[in-house]
Amino acid sequence: MCDEPKIDNSTQEPMNCTNHTAYVQCLPAPNITCRDHLGIEKFFTGREVGFYKPIECRNVNGYSYKVAVALSLFLGWLGADRFYLGYPALGLLKFCTVGFCGIGSLIDFILISMQIVGPSDGSSYIIDYYGARLTRLTITNATFRKMQTYP
Repeated sequence: MCDEPKIDNSTQEPMNCTNHTAYVQCLPAPNITCRDHLGIEKFFTGREVGFYKPIECRNVNGYSYKVAVALSLFLGWLGADRFYLGYPALGLLKFCTVGFCGIGSLIDFILISMQIVGPSDGSSYIIDYYGARLTRLTITNATFRKMQTYP
């Protein structure tokens, strides 16, 4: 049985997150005997920590998703969303062109809402830990690919 991670209120990520990984303690079932890599047997009663399970966490630097979406919705035509996210040149351009005549504001609102545009430092937004998040799917060499058969 692994514990739920303790969530930091300011970052909405697990405590002690380093290198995109945090660890939670896990308790083996009672009356389990395990042998470690040295051959030493250990008996567990169900109250002692057996191992630490790594869980993934994100790098955040204080940019709130809710604030970014609200700025984009209400003040996007002034470039406030781009200034907030750390893109001052685009923010100034949107300010001078009144959000590219409204079209740029609409496009930025969609991009920020879909989390395609994020903070300029490469960090992630602060989003509620148990809230709605988008996870980007990628295909790597470790991805299983099923061959498509044609009838």
